[in-house]
Amino acid sequence: MIEFHLDTRSGVAPYLQLIHQVRHALRLDLLREGEQLPTVKEVSAALAINPNTVLKAYRELEYQQLVAARPGRGTFVTGTLDGPLLAAQEPLRRELVRWLGKARRSGLDEESIEALFLATFRSTASSEEDIA
Repeated sequence: MIEFHLDTRSGVAPYLQLIHQVRHALRLDLLREGEQLPTVKEVSAALAINPNTVLKAYRELEYQQLVAARPGRGTFVTGTLDGPLLAAQEPLRRELVRWLGKARRSGLDEESIEALFLATFRSTASSEEDIA
C-alpha cells in the first residue's frame, strides 16, 4: 500500500501532491490495478490534513479514471499509466543512483542536488521542445 508524504516547502497544494504520488507509483509499477489506497481517514490522520483535501485528490484520480471508490470498501486502483517498461527504466535508475552518489561526494546537500536536478531537467526539457 502506498504511504503518502507531504512537502510543506514545495508550494504545491497537498491534494496535488497526493495525486502526483499516486501517478508516480502507477508509472513506476509500485501501485497496481486492484490495490487499495489508504482510507481518507488514515491519510488525513497520518498527514494531519483535512479529510476534504484527501477526498479532493481521490475524486480527481477518479475523474482521471485511475481509481474507483467502492462505498463501504474503500478506493481501489482501476487504471494504469502507459510508460516505458520497467526493464528500460532500471539501467537509467542505476545511472541516476551513481550520479547522486557523485553529487553527495562532491559535497552537495539534498536541497542543492534537487535544485541542480530540477534546473537541469527544466532546461533540457525546453531545449528538446525547441528541437522538435
